[in-house]
Amino acid sequence: MSRKLGLTAATAVLALALAACGGEGAGSGSDTGNAEPEDLKIGVAMPTETSERWIADGNSVKEQLEDKGYEVDLQYAGDDIPTQSQQVDQMITQGADLLIVAAIDGTALSSQLQAAADQGIPVIAYDRLIRDTENVDFYVSFDNYKVGVAQAESLLTGLGVTTPDGGEGTATGPFNIELFAGSLDDNNAHFFFDGAMDTLQPYIEDGTLVVKSGQTDIEQAATLRWQQETAQKRMEDLLTSSYNDGSVVNGVLSPYDGLSRGIITALSNAGYGTPERPMPVVTGQDAEIASVKLIADGVQSSTIFKDTRLLAEQAVIAAEAFLEGDEPEANDTETYDNGVKVVPSYLLPVEKVFKDDIQPVLVDSGYWTAEEVASGQAD
Repeated sequence: MSRKLGLTAATAVLALALAACGGEGAGSGSDTGNAEPEDLKIGVAMPTETSERWIADGNSVKEQLEDKGYEVDLQYAGDDIPTQSQQVDQMITQGADLLIVAAIDGTALSSQLQAAADQGIPVIAYDRLIRDTENVDFYVSFDNYKVGVAQAESLLTGLGVTTPDGGEGTATGPFNIELFAGSLDDNNAHFFFDGAMDTLQPYIEDGTLVVKSGQTDIEQAATLRWQQETAQKRMEDLLTSSYNDGSVVNGVLSPYDGLSRGIITALSNAGYGTPERPMPVVTGQDAEIASVKLIADGVQSSTIFKDTRLLAEQAVIAAEAFLEGDEPEANDTETYDNGVKVVPSYLLPVEKVFKDDIQPVLVDSGYWTAEEVASGQAD
């Protein structure tokens, strides 16, 4: 019995020592409600620095949190799942009081989030829903189904099938189109594709739109890790296999500007973009500066603008609520079922951007400058 008591005491001392090594924050699992922001640490896990969009998100979240006085540990994972898992593990062991996570793979962080839950660390999923776990407390994003709807509407408007206000256009088709989707391990890719297909399906059924390759399932259209090179290769393959009879592509549904640029490269290499063979209508998303210039130059047709400054602001608002012992305000408590629970969410609106919208939507709001649009490069 005395030996057991000795082991128990030793275990208790070890546990206290481990807790003391938790880091400089208020301490994992501790009551943060009465702590000052400068005593709290927030871990921010972003997927990659290869995308202009994620660099902007990470910087915006970090700057806004630091403006509030919080210590911020911002990490990028290079689109490598084990790296992101290790980064989140490290954030927890170094005493993070809250985590903001934009997951590479929405199903790959279960053990890390369980560790966070065991220590009472709130987890905010940032733009990408984290799936198959109860240990995600809040979700901030845009209305991703409506993003897909807006992309499809932009394609229809670009083709002249509909007018910008949604009315009936003068073009009747048939138009040859091809469909691209994002990475299957990103929950948003499914919402984008579903919203787009629900919008396009009536036009496919009545023959206005023809998917000449026949590849209409998300598994066929998916682009692993949203890679530009992968999209370019698939577009090249589609041109070789489905358009070797002299027919032309009239439109491409692309869910992200990086993919759009790969698609446009493949089309340009195949002779599109001339008076004899005009560039197809190509959609996009994220208003990346290189694509905004392509839109200004009449090459890419459109993009969907998601103001990441507002998304970062909402993540900060949610973080503050948790750290003050409150629950953040959700404006959607029904849509985002992660397979285990419906995650309370705050969804932001999106805007379509065609050439004429660049000045009022992107430049006048300060998102890009006119000089950046002209050069296609961010300062």
